[in-house]
Amino acid sequence: MAGKNTPKDVLNIVKKKTGKSVSEKDIYKLASGVKPSTMQSEAQLRQLIKQVSSLVNIPVSEATIKELIHAIKSSKVDQNSMEQLVKMISSKK
Repeated sequence: MAGKNTPKDVLNIVKKKTGKSVSEKDIYKLASGVKPSTMQSEAQLRQLIKQVSSLVNIPVSEATIKELIHAIKSSKVDQNSMEQLVKMISSKK
């Protein structure tokens, strides 16, 4: 990731958006399983979204899952950059 404060920025975004605290270890554990191919597979994206939902203990509707998958797959985000992906998702309310 770009800056040395980026992991803390991600944690702050998660806490601000969800009201839930997530540990840096949990984020790294989840992110370590994400590969560029994950961003192209609907099944893998669906699984990742559900893992994040479970991590912060907030249910995500099927409609929201579909919307996130569409946004991720159709975006021009550098798919190797988790920082850009987090910013894209966190800007969606």
